[in-house]
Amino acid sequence: MRRIFLLSPASCSGERARLVLKERASFDLARRVHGTGAPLGEVFSFLSGLYFRGKLTYATRFAQPPRGVPGVLVITPTRGLLLPEQPIDIGLVREFAAVDVHPINPRYRTPLERDAAVLRAHLGRRCDVVLLGSVATGRYVDVLAPSFGERLRFPATFVGRGDMSRGGLLLRCARTGSELDYVPVAGAVRHGPRPPRLPPTR
Repeated sequence: MRRIFLLSPASCSGERARLVLKERASFDLARRVHGTGAPLGEVFSFLSGLYFRGKLTYATRFAQPPRGVPGVLVITPTRGLLLPEQPIDIGLVREFAAVDVHPINPRYRTPLERDAAVLRAHLGRRCDVVLLGSVATGRYVDVLAPSFGERLRFPATFVGRGDMSRGGLLLRCARTGSELDYVPVAGAVRHGPRPPRLPPTR
């Protein structure tokens, strides 16, 4: 079975985003964002920290896309699905920060629906779409499910975990080569008790 991953976006309005948005920011990533741009995956990894870095590392490790289809795509607040290597600049970070990621917001929903429909047409018959993001709300599921139906899956172990726990789990799995089990979003239990903390690594 082929498999691609869709990664939920990092917040572009938090404390780390404010560091990047400062006009006089002097660290390397901020200089590149204020200049010609930096890869979306790198920017979101900085903004989100462990969680997005875990998602990107895991998805890159385990993606098995059909020929001609990207294995990893990132959900964005205004530009639909973008490749993690797509350069983004300060104008786009500001654009992302100004838009609410909510399924009733057309600035978010319309581009994502468009790109999901295009992606669906290229997947073939045997390719799952794994969402690495929250399924507890309709923020992503409500927009993606109409396009992908039963193909839309998520890691069952995400239920009840916070962002940091998910990020740590994904990094461990990528490091050890242990892929998680995925279940269809349709009909799944999407809320549950918090699981035990991950044991410390050696």
